[in-house]
Amino acid sequence: MMKTLICSLVLTASPVLAQTAPPQTPVIVTTGEGVVRRAPDRAWITVAAESRANTAAEAQRANTEAMTAVIDRIKAAGIPAEAIQTSAYTLQPEFDYANGRQTLRDYLARNEVQVRIDTLSKTGEVMAAAVATGATNVNNVRFDLKDRDSVEREALRLAVRDARARADAAAAGAGVEIGGVQRIDEQRDQPVVRAMNGLAVMRAAAAPAPVPVEEGQIDIRAQVTLTVWIK
Repeated sequence: MMKTLICSLVLTASPVLAQTAPPQTPVIVTTGEGVVRRAPDRAWITVAAESRANTAAEAQRANTEAMTAVIDRIKAAGIPAEAIQTSAYTLQPEFDYANGRQTLRDYLARNEVQVRIDTLSKTGEVMAAAVATGATNVNNVRFDLKDRDSVEREALRLAVRDARARADAAAAGAGVEIGGVQRIDEQRDQPVVRAMNGLAVMRAAAAPAPVPVEEGQIDIRAQVTLTVWIK
């Protein structure tokens, strides 16, 4: 009599065929996870400047001057131009509402850039320098790894090893023997990088001295579903 042992089943993506089993062969399906913990060596921050004026042209001019000064100061702190990228720009009217009527109040111009910091010790300095020069918002501080690809591969290797160990344990418990690997499916999710709380960053950024920033460590995770066939 043929026996089918299923330990767990997970919806997966990116199938990788490892070996081909005979048709209708009983299988064991397990999931595995690999985690690699590293100290981050790269950070991103979002810096924005907002300007208000009575006309759109005045708001745009004031904002251009403010953001130019901010970017120049960030570059002076040792951040190369290729590590600074505009992420948003808006110029829009603002209105007051009273008695069912809309009255133009002013125009708001907002320029936002994302800054990549490859030397973590500069993070607090860049944040403080941006605010001192005219930035009105500093947020979305994120930490990651420069060599994320190799760390992800290491986590994947550990995940496959974990899944195989679980399959071996399941086979031993059922008194059956694994014939080979039928397929390995990796669950690919959007990478998660550790971020600082936005409100805390805003409060810290108001200080004239370099902002204290603690990067801690981040976990790189990989998950797989392993399907093996039984002899």
